[in-house]
Amino acid sequence: MSGWRTPVCDLLGIERPIFGFSHSLEVAAAISRAGGYGVFGVARERPDEIPDLLARMRAACGGAPFGVDLMLPAGMPADEAEAQAGKAAIPAAHRAFVDALRARYAVPPATRPNFFSATIRTRALFAAQVDAVLDSDVDGVATAVGLPPEVIARVRAAGKTTIALIGSPRHARAALAAGAQVLVAQGCDAGGHTGPIGTFSLVPQVVEAAGDVPVIAAGGIATGAQVAASLALGAQGAWLGTVWLGATEARTNPLLLAKLVAAGSEDTTITRAHSGKPCRVVKSAWSDAWAAPDAPEPLPMPWQHALTGELLAAIEQHGVEPLVYEAAGQSVAWVAREEPVADILARLIVQTDAALARTAALAPRGAD
Repeated sequence: MSGWRTPVCDLLGIERPIFGFSHSLEVAAAISRAGGYGVFGVARERPDEIPDLLARMRAACGGAPFGVDLMLPAGMPADEAEAQAGKAAIPAAHRAFVDALRARYAVPPATRPNFFSATIRTRALFAAQVDAVLDSDVDGVATAVGLPPEVIARVRAAGKTTIALIGSPRHARAALAAGAQVLVAQGCDAGGHTGPIGTFSLVPQVVEAAGDVPVIAAGGIATGAQVAASLALGAQGAWLGTVWLGATEARTNPLLLAKLVAAGSEDTTITRAHSGKPCRVVKSAWSDAWAAPDAPEPLPMPWQHALTGELLAAIEQHGVEPLVYEAAGQSVAWVAREEPVADILARLIVQTDAALARTAALAPRGAD
């Protein structure tokens, strides 16, 4: 056993300060079983589905602690009636652009809905998701793309650890004021919704602002050397997301997996064409089309998904290769093949040990 346990390990009851986010229950559970902290993303799940999913997650973790991740952005419609009224008001030019994109790539209609085609994010949906999570026995709750203080208070009152993903020192101060117990400083290298500050610039600023509150580094991390660098910056661990897309347990669509394996860091882009908010994704004909000079500006969240949800479901269902994409960070460069979670985590540990040993060897030896 090497010596890079940090205080956050004792806070959360984990062996290694490796945090793994995934929308796959199987991946998140495997991370927890292997000694890390699996974080299961439930922001795309219906509230009525969450209790069974979290019961399955608890059983799959074998007693190891785990967290869930919720998206709680501000400015959403109040309820389904307001959401449908907003959807009806989407400009005709945007609808025509999406119809032309469907025709250009001959995308058949979706016959299986997904979250984006069946649901518009509303405050009522968020409240129901939060209720379902707090009624479960999850160990921790991570909040992203929004930080409602009342949710943080409820999570703490329920005896669960509060984890806040933040992208700026200003967000860090707000999270601390709200009572967050762990901060995840996510740089713009990250996949998914992200801010403008790079990981190496962001992490030390958040560490300075956080005082005794643990900070976890996130954004572009996929190797042990990067984990060691996170520790050197003052973080108490590392949060990884993209690397798990290559996990066997993720059962990633072969078309998407091939794109991820072929991609380098330069093959990602930040676009609002996914959700309406800046989001780093693997480049595809989808992101290219929305970046073209004749394309309309993507709509704000949640109206972009209200516009494109059915087409995205159809692309996924029918495997329309040019348009297939996923949120992925610049760490996609290290997704080289499909392999089990346990192997990925074991390699990270070996690499981190080696990187820390190299760093220790550079320490001054003193005068003879």
